[in-house]
Amino acid sequence: MRTAEDYLAEGSLVLGGGAALLLQLAHPTVAHAVAAHSGFARDPMRRLRHTLGYVYAIGLGTPEVGEAAAAAVDRAHTGIPGAMDAEPQLWVAATLHGVGMQVHELLFAPLPDAVADEVYLVSGRLGTSLQVPPALWPADRTAFAVYWERMLPKLAVGEEARAVARGILHPARGTVPAWVRVALPLGRTVTVALLPDPIRDAYGFPRHPRRERAALRLVRALARLTPRRIRRLPSGLLLPR
Repeated sequence: MRTAEDYLAEGSLVLGGGAALLLQLAHPTVAHAVAAHSGFARDPMRRLRHTLGYVYAIGLGTPEVGEAAAAAVDRAHTGIPGAMDAEPQLWVAATLHGVGMQVHELLFAPLPDAVADEVYLVSGRLGTSLQVPPALWPADRTAFAVYWERMLPKLAVGEEARAVARGILHPARGTVPAWVRVALPLGRTVTVALLPDPIRDAYGFPRHPRRERAALRLVRALARLTPRRIRRLPSGLLLPR
């Protein structure tokens, strides 16, 4: 991975989307907003496209594209209790960064320090482009690691989070394409394997170490065998123009 742009355009990072969302839902304010006001269960692919479109707009788009994407998110959040609060938005941005880096290291290798620092700055804009004050985003990667470890014990997986999680991991028939449904067993295993142990336990997910290791080896091999131009297709298709 040569540049921050290469990282940001890496489509295989979407493998961490489920784990990032489950971590977000472990924040009660986020869980309530999603459960009460999101159409996720009815159209999970639409929610995924919107999230990826926002990430690509902030990370890869022009300033104008990023501003337009942030404005669209603000409009979608208007009137939803807690959706415009800085602290939950900070956690959402943190999960996108933390899980993204975790997945990249799993599939390929750790980023060089200079690239990781640049990616970290871009990740901060996922929050600060919305309602997160710049001073609230941890100053550097070391400060981020401290923030992350302090947040995990504060999370609380409630019934709203579990209900949405069931819809994510076991979507209703007709809500996802056939190819996604075929990949769901592997996706569920990878999602659970990526979660920190306390969050996995709070959701009540059983432990299957051998199955999880096999799933992670498989996705690592698939990612490395897939040409980079194919892995970059999602960013090319979903980046707002």
